[in-house]
Amino acid sequence: MLGVTLGGVIWTLMGLLLMVFLWKVGIAMLRAFTTPLPPPPPAGEMRRVSLRYRCDVCGVELRLTMAPDEDPPPPRHCLEDMTVVAPTFE
Repeated sequence: MLGVTLGGVIWTLMGLLLMVFLWKVGIAMLRAFTTPLPPPPPAGEMRRVSLRYRCDVCGVELRLTMAPDEDPPPPRHCLEDMTVVAPTFE
C-alpha cells in the first residue's frame, strides 16, 4: 500500500481549501487597491463625517455627523471655537 490514511487525506483537502481561500482573498485585496476612487460629490452636498467637539468654557459636547466639507471648521460655543475630542470607536 501507499500508506495513505484517512487523516492524511483530510489534512490535504483542508490545506487545499485553505490555499484556495487565501488565493481568492489575496486577489480580491489586490483588485481593491487598483480600483479608482469615486469622484467627489458636487459642491454644497452634505458628506458623512464623524467628529466630536467639546466647549472648553462650559463642557458642552457636540457630535457632528453631516457636513458640507470632509474637514469642517469647528463650531463656536460660548463665543469660543470648540476643540475636537478624540474619536470613540463605536
